[in-house]
Parts: sequence; structure tokens; C-alpha cells
Amino acid sequence: MRTGTLRKFLIALSLLGLPSLALAADITGTAKVRDGDSVVIGTTRIRLGGIDAPSADQLCLNTKSERWTCGVAARDELAKYTEGKNWVCHARSIDRRGRTVARCEVGGEDIQKWLVRNGWALAYVRLSKDYEADEAAAREAKAGMWQGAFIAPWDWRVRNKKTAILGATKPPEGAHAVLLASASGPVAPSPDCTIKGNVNSSGECIYHQPTSRWYAQIKMKISKGTRWFCSVEEAEAAGCRETKR
Repeated sequence: MRTGTLRKFLIALSLLGLPSLALAADITGTAKVRDGDSVVIGTTRIRLGGIDAPSADQLCLNTKSERWTCGVAARDELAKYTEGKNWVCHARSIDRRGRTVARCEVGGEDIQKWLVRNGWALAYVRLSKDYEADEAAAREAKAGMWQGAFIAPWDWRVRNKKTAILGATKPPEGAHAVLLASASGPVAPSPDCTIKGNVNSSGECIYHQPTSRWYAQIKMKISKGTRWFCSVEEAEAAGCRETKR
């Protein structure tokens, strides 16, 4: 069954309230990673079921209480680990954004399990308890996000000043201010993180220091591929080059 036809078929089943597990064909192929829990195979957008990974613009704190872009790291680690490998995704349902929710294997390995065990995603126990043990193992090993402090991805999307902070270390004073910020929001996440990064028409990542000519004209918005950096070294490590003006 073609992926476009499969998507329509699953949507129809979900509208009818019918189970789709036994009827849906597997989706296979190499994947383009969009973030830590969503990929695209062919023309099918897939949401990895049973887990929740940080959004691309989410910030965490490391063992030294320094901010880092854990959402970008989750995305990049998944892309690196699965590069060139074949995915087999078993469709479960269609979510409200039209994505196919699936359990996926890469090289015979449960990729959701790998993400949770390495601390790049949490078990989404509201819908599934399949990965609770893997989350406990990641917490014990202080892997990925568990090395420092962070907000659960589902809480971060509706965050406020009372949002709980998770992690292996006691959150330092002022942690909420950093963790509630966005690496791509309109305001810099902290006073020492004011370098702007954007993507030009050629797809290059360019960084702009406050003294650069175009700095004030760069509007920070995640949909435009922008993000804040705390240093030139961080910007260059992310593959960005300095603006020529």
C-alpha cells in the first residue's frame, strides 16, 4: 500500500473508531529526522509512539548548570545513530496533526527504546508504559537530559513558573529562568547568550554577533530556523559561519 493511501486509510479508521494495528502495512525506508521523536519516510510523517522528546528549541542544564540545546542534541543524535539505515515502522494510529503514530525498528532495534535509554526522550506513560524501565536506566546512568536539569517535554510545551524541574542534580538558583526560555524565542534565553543564528537562502547557518550589520534585522522564530548561541565556539560547533557583513 502506498504511504499516501495508507495515511488516508488510517485516518478513516481512526474517525470510525476502528483499530488500525492489524490492518496497516509497515512503512519502510530511510528516514529524514525532524526532531527527537518525529521523522519522515517517503512522504509519510511519523511520530514515534510511546515516548516524548524535547522540542528542537528546548533548553536543558548540564552537570555544570550551563545551558545547552538538548532538543537539538536529541534530534542530531537520532540522525547520527540511524544515518543510512533502513527503518521499519509499524503504524498504530493517526495523531491530531495528521502524523502516523508508529513503533519503529532500525536494524532490528526498537529505536524508541534506544532514545529513552540514552536519555534523549522520556517514556510517555500517559499512553504507554513500555519504556518505563529504560527511563529508569537512563536516570540512573545520568544519560542525555538526565545529566543535569530539564523540564519534561510535555510540560515544557505548556510551561509556566510552577512547572516541575527533573534531572539528576538539584536545580541551581535561577534554573527556571533558563529552562523556561526557548533557544529560538524572540528574547535571548540569558544575558550572555545573545549571538543570533539563522539559515540563509542557500541553506547555510550564519551567526551574527550584536555588533554585526544585520543583527537587529534578524527576527528570532523557530519556523525560520533561528536559534541563540552563547559563544562563537558554540555557533561554529553547530556548523554555522560568521556573517560576512
